[in-house]
Amino acid sequence: MTDKKDNIHAALLAKGRELVSEKGPEFLTARKLSEASGYSVGTIYNQFAGMDDFICAQNIQTLDELEERFQKILPDSSAYKNLNRYVDVFVGFVLEHPNLWMLLYSQHLKPAAVSLPFCYRRRLALIPRRLEKEFAKIFRQLSRSERKLSMQVLWLSLFSLSSFLITPGLDNFSGLSKENICKLLLNTYLGGLAVLKRV
Repeated sequence: MTDKKDNIHAALLAKGRELVSEKGPEFLTARKLSEASGYSVGTIYNQFAGMDDFICAQNIQTLDELEERFQKILPDSSAYKNLNRYVDVFVGFVLEHPNLWMLLYSQHLKPAAVSLPFCYRRRLALIPRRLEKEFAKIFRQLSRSERKLSMQVLWLSLFSLSSFLITPGLDNFSGLSKENICKLLLNTYLGGLAVLKRV
Protein backbone atom coordinates (compact mmCIF):
# COMPACT_ATOMS: atom_id res chain seq x y z
CA MET A 1 0.00 0.00 0.00
CA THR A 2 2.84 2.36 0.88
CA ASP A 3 4.57 1.61 -2.42
CA LYS A 4 1.42 2.47 -4.37
CA LYS A 5 0.99 5.72 -2.44
CA ASP A 6 4.65 6.62 -3.00
CA ASN A 7 4.28 5.89 -6.72
CA ILE A 8 1.24 8.17 -7.00
CA HIS A 9 3.07 10.87 -5.06
CA ALA A 10 6.10 10.64 -7.37
CA ALA A 11 3.94 10.52 -10.50
CA LEU A 12 2.06 13.67 -9.49
CA LEU A 13 5.29 15.52 -8.72
CA ALA A 14 6.78 14.48 -12.07
CA LYS A 15 3.68 15.56 -13.99
CA GLY A 16 3.48 18.84 -12.09
CA ARG A 17 7.12 19.51 -12.89
CA GLU A 18 6.44 18.88 -16.55
CA LEU A 19 3.44 21.24 -16.54
CA VAL A 20 5.35 24.06 -14.86
CA SER A 21 8.41 23.62 -17.08
CA GLU A 22 6.38 23.68 -20.29
CA LYS A 23 3.55 26.11 -19.50
CA GLY A 24 4.58 28.19 -16.50
CA PRO A 25 3.76 28.28 -12.79
CA GLU A 26 0.41 30.01 -13.31
CA PHE A 27 -0.78 26.88 -15.14
CA LEU A 28 -0.36 24.70 -12.04
CA THR A 29 -3.81 24.15 -10.55
CA ALA A 30 -5.35 21.03 -9.03
CA ARG A 31 -7.73 20.73 -11.99
CA LYS A 32 -4.99 21.05 -14.61
CA LEU A 33 -2.80 18.61 -12.69
CA SER A 34 -5.71 16.17 -12.51
CA GLU A 35 -6.32 16.40 -16.26
CA ALA A 36 -2.65 15.96 -17.11
CA SER A 37 -1.92 13.13 -14.67
CA GLY A 38 -5.15 11.14 -14.93
CA TYR A 39 -5.59 11.23 -11.15
CA SER A 40 -8.66 12.81 -9.59
CA VAL A 41 -8.52 16.04 -7.64
CA GLY A 42 -9.47 13.99 -4.58
CA THR A 43 -6.44 11.76 -5.10
CA ILE A 44 -4.21 14.82 -5.35
CA TYR A 45 -5.53 16.11 -2.03
CA ASN A 46 -5.06 12.69 -0.46
CA GLN A 47 -1.37 12.94 -1.38
CA PHE A 48 -0.86 16.62 -0.54
CA ALA A 49 -2.50 18.87 2.06
CA GLY A 50 -3.23 21.39 -0.70
CA MET A 51 -1.62 22.99 -3.72
CA ASP A 52 0.66 25.08 -1.50
CA ASP A 53 2.00 21.82 -0.08
CA PHE A 54 2.40 20.45 -3.61
CA ILE A 55 4.26 23.57 -4.73
CA CYS A 56 6.53 23.37 -1.68
CA ALA A 57 7.40 19.77 -2.62
CA GLN A 58 8.21 20.96 -6.15
CA ASN A 59 10.43 23.71 -4.81
CA ILE A 60 12.27 21.32 -2.51
CA GLN A 61 13.06 19.21 -5.57
CA THR A 62 14.30 22.33 -7.39
CA LEU A 63 16.61 23.22 -4.50
CA ASP A 64 17.89 19.64 -4.37
CA GLU A 65 18.74 19.80 -8.08
CA LEU A 66 20.55 23.11 -7.59
CA GLU A 67 22.49 21.66 -4.66
CA GLU A 68 23.59 18.76 -6.88
CA ARG A 69 25.02 21.31 -9.33
CA PHE A 70 26.88 23.07 -6.52
CA GLN A 71 28.39 19.79 -5.34
CA LYS A 72 29.98 19.30 -8.76
CA ILE A 73 31.95 22.55 -8.58
CA LEU A 74 35.67 21.92 -8.25
CA PRO A 75 37.00 24.23 -5.50
CA ASP A 76 39.80 26.68 -6.22
CA SER A 77 42.33 28.12 -3.78
CA SER A 78 40.89 31.57 -4.54
CA ALA A 79 37.75 32.42 -2.58
CA TYR A 80 36.90 35.06 -5.22
CA LYS A 81 36.95 32.41 -7.94
CA ASN A 82 34.85 30.05 -5.86
CA LEU A 83 32.21 32.70 -5.23
CA ASN A 84 32.08 33.50 -8.93
CA ARG A 85 31.72 29.79 -9.76
CA TYR A 86 28.80 29.44 -7.35
CA VAL A 87 27.12 32.47 -8.89
CA ASP A 88 27.76 31.10 -12.40
CA VAL A 89 26.12 27.80 -11.50
CA PHE A 90 23.24 29.57 -9.74
CA VAL A 91 22.52 31.83 -12.72
CA GLY A 92 22.93 28.99 -15.20
CA PHE A 93 20.42 26.88 -13.27
CA VAL A 94 17.89 29.73 -13.04
CA LEU A 95 18.13 30.46 -16.77
CA GLU A 96 17.92 26.76 -17.63
CA HIS A 97 14.78 26.27 -15.51
CA PRO A 98 13.02 29.65 -15.59
CA ASN A 99 9.50 28.42 -14.87
CA LEU A 100 10.54 26.13 -12.03
CA TRP A 101 12.58 28.93 -10.49
CA MET A 102 9.69 31.39 -10.83
CA LEU A 103 7.47 28.88 -9.02
CA LEU A 104 10.00 28.85 -6.17
CA TYR A 105 10.53 32.60 -6.14
CA SER A 106 6.78 33.31 -6.20
CA GLN A 107 6.27 31.23 -3.08
CA HIS A 108 8.29 33.78 -1.14
CA LEU A 109 5.92 36.58 -2.14
CA LYS A 110 2.98 34.95 -0.34
CA PRO A 111 2.06 35.70 3.28
CA ALA A 112 2.33 31.96 4.04
CA ALA A 113 6.05 32.09 3.20
CA VAL A 114 6.79 32.82 6.85
CA SER A 115 5.53 29.34 7.78
CA LEU A 116 7.37 27.30 5.15
CA PRO A 117 8.40 23.89 6.52
CA PHE A 118 11.79 23.40 8.12
CA CYS A 119 12.95 20.92 5.44
CA TYR A 120 12.41 23.65 2.81
CA ARG A 121 14.05 26.43 4.82
CA ARG A 122 17.03 24.19 5.58
CA ARG A 123 17.62 23.53 1.89
CA LEU A 124 17.29 27.20 0.97
CA ALA A 125 19.78 28.10 3.72
CA LEU A 126 22.40 25.81 2.18
CA ILE A 127 23.00 28.32 -0.64
CA PRO A 128 24.09 31.31 1.47
CA ARG A 129 26.05 28.96 3.74
CA ARG A 130 28.11 27.82 0.78
CA LEU A 131 28.75 31.44 -0.17
CA GLU A 132 29.44 32.44 3.43
CA LYS A 133 32.28 29.93 3.77
CA GLU A 134 34.17 31.62 0.92
CA PHE A 135 33.06 35.08 2.00
CA ALA A 136 34.66 34.56 5.42
CA LYS A 137 38.02 33.78 3.82
CA ILE A 138 38.04 37.17 2.11
CA PHE A 139 36.73 39.30 4.99
CA ARG A 140 38.41 37.84 8.06
CA GLN A 141 38.81 41.36 9.50
CA LEU A 142 35.04 41.80 9.77
CA SER A 143 33.38 40.61 12.93
CA ARG A 144 31.21 37.52 12.68
CA SER A 145 28.02 39.59 12.96
CA GLU A 146 29.25 42.02 10.26
CA ARG A 147 30.08 39.13 7.94
CA LYS A 148 26.71 37.52 8.54
CA LEU A 149 24.85 40.74 7.82
CA SER A 150 26.92 41.46 4.70
CA MET A 151 26.40 37.92 3.46
CA GLN A 152 22.64 38.14 4.01
CA VAL A 153 22.48 41.38 2.02
CA LEU A 154 24.45 39.77 -0.83
CA TRP A 155 22.29 36.64 -0.92
CA LEU A 156 19.02 38.59 -0.77
CA SER A 157 20.25 40.79 -3.62
CA LEU A 158 21.17 37.78 -5.77
CA PHE A 159 17.91 36.00 -4.93
CA SER A 160 15.85 39.09 -5.78
CA LEU A 161 17.76 39.66 -9.00
CA SER A 162 17.16 36.06 -10.05
CA SER A 163 13.48 36.83 -10.65
CA PHE A 164 14.40 39.55 -13.14
CA LEU A 165 16.70 37.20 -15.04
CA ILE A 166 13.69 35.14 -16.09
CA THR A 167 11.35 37.97 -17.00
CA PRO A 168 11.22 39.69 -20.41
CA GLY A 169 11.80 43.10 -18.82
CA LEU A 170 15.59 42.78 -18.89
CA ASP A 171 15.51 42.10 -22.62
CA ASN A 172 14.84 45.82 -23.16
CA PHE A 173 18.34 46.71 -21.94
CA SER A 174 20.67 46.49 -24.92
CA GLY A 175 24.02 44.89 -24.32
CA LEU A 176 22.99 43.48 -20.94
CA SER A 177 24.15 39.90 -20.41
CA LYS A 178 21.89 37.92 -18.12
CA GLU A 179 24.73 35.49 -17.51
CA ASN A 180 27.00 38.26 -16.21
CA ILE A 181 24.67 40.60 -14.35
CA CYS A 182 24.80 38.62 -11.08
CA LYS A 183 28.58 38.28 -11.31
CA LEU A 184 28.84 42.03 -11.80
CA LEU A 185 26.72 42.56 -8.70
CA LEU A 186 28.82 40.04 -6.74
CA ASN A 187 32.18 41.52 -7.67
CA THR A 188 31.06 45.14 -7.27
CA TYR A 189 29.72 44.28 -3.82
CA LEU A 190 32.91 42.46 -2.82
CA GLY A 191 35.01 45.34 -4.14
CA GLY A 192 32.94 47.87 -2.20
CA LEU A 193 33.29 45.91 1.02
CA ALA A 194 37.04 45.57 0.49
CA VAL A 195 37.32 49.36 0.27
CA LEU A 196 35.06 49.96 3.28
CA LYS A 197 37.00 47.59 5.52
CA ARG A 198 40.13 49.69 4.90
CA VAL A 199 38.45 52.97 5.82
